[in-house]
Amino acid sequence: MTRPLRAHIDLAALRHNYALLAGIAGQTQCYGVVKADGYGHGVARVVQALADTPKFAVAFLEEALAIREAGVEKPVLLLEGFFSAAELKTCAEQGFEVMLHEASQIDSLALAQLPGPLAVWLKLNTGMNRLGFAPEAAQQVLERLQAMPQVKVLGVMTHFACADVEDLASARQQLAKLLAFRQGPGAGLQFAAANSAALVAIPEARLDWARPGIMLYGCSPFAHRSAAKIGLKPVMSLQSALIAVRDLKDGDFVGYGALWQAKANARMGVVAVGYADGYPRHAPQGTPVAVNGQRVPLIGRVSMDMITVDLTDVPSAKVGDPVELWGQEVSVDEVATWAGTISYELLTGVTKRVPRCYDDGQA
Repeated sequence: MTRPLRAHIDLAALRHNYALLAGIAGQTQCYGVVKADGYGHGVARVVQALADTPKFAVAFLEEALAIREAGVEKPVLLLEGFFSAAELKTCAEQGFEVMLHEASQIDSLALAQLPGPLAVWLKLNTGMNRLGFAPEAAQQVLERLQAMPQVKVLGVMTHFACADVEDLASARQQLAKLLAFRQGPGAGLQFAAANSAALVAIPEARLDWARPGIMLYGCSPFAHRSAAKIGLKPVMSLQSALIAVRDLKDGDFVGYGALWQAKANARMGVVAVGYADGYPRHAPQGTPVAVNGQRVPLIGRVSMDMITVDLTDVPSAKVGDPVELWGQEVSVDEVATWAGTISYELLTGVTKRVPRCYDDGQA
């Protein structure tokens, strides 16, 4: 017997989601964003499954090298660029694309001795105010890059701050700045702006390339539009089992701090999952869990290795019965909402102690 907790990864659902998004994108090509170990799904299996994806995007060099270790030779964009000049030779040798967002990076490139031209994107700060060059400074930066024989400028990219909300006015203001640069200093280059949210909500932002991330994994970036309504399928199903079932009397308490008290005779179950596995410790009582396909509420406090659920309405439940923490019956977006966070955090937070089990859908 082994602990029953598993993260089941449906690679057919992953491919479905990519195909759906590529269809929405139309003539726009899509980077598959696979940073943070493929959003917690296991980057090697994710990139191998996404055979139709022309390019991938990650945060930094080590994540890009993991794609090469998986045997995938497609171009990979480093969204945070490089952190030291020592990384540049590897980036050029491996055919990685590098985002440039800071003046010191340009200075390092000017001094670099590279085996071949390094493909780069220029990051334009249109209002996110995190990384990137202001439009009024970017023209000079672009001219300097285009004069470097060791550099091949692919295009210009920006990132939206508010593409996932119903009022898209600020996102369209950002897009207007990018399009103005496209018509001026950036003429002839490729342009990219759309993340997952903008790909769906702002058709005019699709441009040459888009960067879908969270939607590849079956989650919605919107609070006002569900993944199911978009047509996405959940890729990860976090599954465990009941490891204990207990009858409670009126007045009995459950768990640390005695936060939950039975108001009448009740049944409760213990599930093998906890915050050390990535289940959110701050998930409140009432958070839904599916036992034998029936939704029941979380009770008591989330522990390191266990949670407790109210089984009063599932009288047939017994030790060994399957439990879904999120997946088909309970979406990870819903659990995230209950826990006051986002699905991105839950998916990337599933720890290495949880085995990943893959279904490629092709058997």
